[in-house]
Amino acid sequence: MPSITLKKSRDKILERKHPWIFSGALEKVDGNPSNGETVQIFTSEKKLVGFGSFSPSSQIRVRVWSFNLEEKIDSDFFKKKISMAASLREKLVDTSKTNAYRIINAESDGLPGLIVDRYSNFLVCQLLSAGAEFNKETTIEILNDIFKPIGIFERSDVEVRIKEGLQPTQGLIKGNIADELIEVRENGFKFLVDIKNGHKTGFYLDQRDNRKMLSEFSKGKSVLNCFSYTGGFSVYALAYGAEKVTQVESSTTAMDLSAKNFKLNNLNLSLVENINGDVFELLRKFRDERKTFDLIILDPPKFAESASQIQKASRGYKDINLLALKLLNPGGTLFTFSCSGHISPELFQKIVADAALDSGREVRIIKQLTQSSDHPVSTNFPEGLYLKGIICSVQ
Repeated sequence: MPSITLKKSRDKILERKHPWIFSGALEKVDGNPSNGETVQIFTSEKKLVGFGSFSPSSQIRVRVWSFNLEEKIDSDFFKKKISMAASLREKLVDTSKTNAYRIINAESDGLPGLIVDRYSNFLVCQLLSAGAEFNKETTIEILNDIFKPIGIFERSDVEVRIKEGLQPTQGLIKGNIADELIEVRENGFKFLVDIKNGHKTGFYLDQRDNRKMLSEFSKGKSVLNCFSYTGGFSVYALAYGAEKVTQVESSTTAMDLSAKNFKLNNLNLSLVENINGDVFELLRKFRDERKTFDLIILDPPKFAESASQIQKASRGYKDINLLALKLLNPGGTLFTFSCSGHISPELFQKIVADAALDSGREVRIIKQLTQSSDHPVSTNFPEGLYLKGIICSVQ
């Protein structure tokens, strides 16, 4: 087996069993491993400490599969990891009410670069690392054997693959996809999901627990749902008694799908106002018109794709939060989120606090939110915590 040897100054990076080894930590590479091939990991003193996938194009040169020296990185290894992940979801998800959830959450399930989401009887995969791609055939066969889906669809149409020396790709891997839209259940509600063209793998599964939380604040309220996508938060708000919901979304396709989701759940469409446009511009327009709301949801797309974009992203987050705070009625509630992994929870809270200060409003944080439980975070991989949410009470 090919191998990599760490520099003497970098041996300690593996003590906390973090699964990433960056290019600058490598002293040498032996055996000419191909892209994604499994390599042995040695310290500078020639001590074997684990096995990982090699990615010659990436700054993350090795992603660790296992620190167990007795383990072989073969089909049995992947079957064990996938089975463990599936078993955990059986404990976390009430499948009598929910059949759309994450089965494998990459590094946090011990399978770096592999994401698998379930949508009813279909699976959607993202292979984001060279190692995940190298072992694609093995993992797909195991997924097919364990879950016996109607079809497995790949949504590896993401730019991060280029950093791994791979091209973005998507398409049917196994079985078939019978319909353009797949109907799923979430906490008893029904949603139509476009797994071929929708955001991420089709739906924001990581917001499931937070959508349920919103129901406690919705009754009798006027709601503004910004970046509303296919109406996930709006469905919960209407179902739990919101007086009116205003949706702002730049995609007309997503907005059309949200209307189908309202009908699917027998909700009153006359209580919904749809505005197709830019959230930043419309929040300013609402401010100038002195329009107000009781409950505002800010769930924007990722503002920071890299560390170099943190400052610009912070300004964007502050801008929309400041505008939202000014639009809330006294006693109103703000649900605000950041899904940018480069924005830490501490930084996001500071951004919201700065916006609160500039707004002149009295703001209290009443709850911190994160991704739903089927998106677990390994203690060895804190980067797995990417979704930050705050519920604010505003006077």
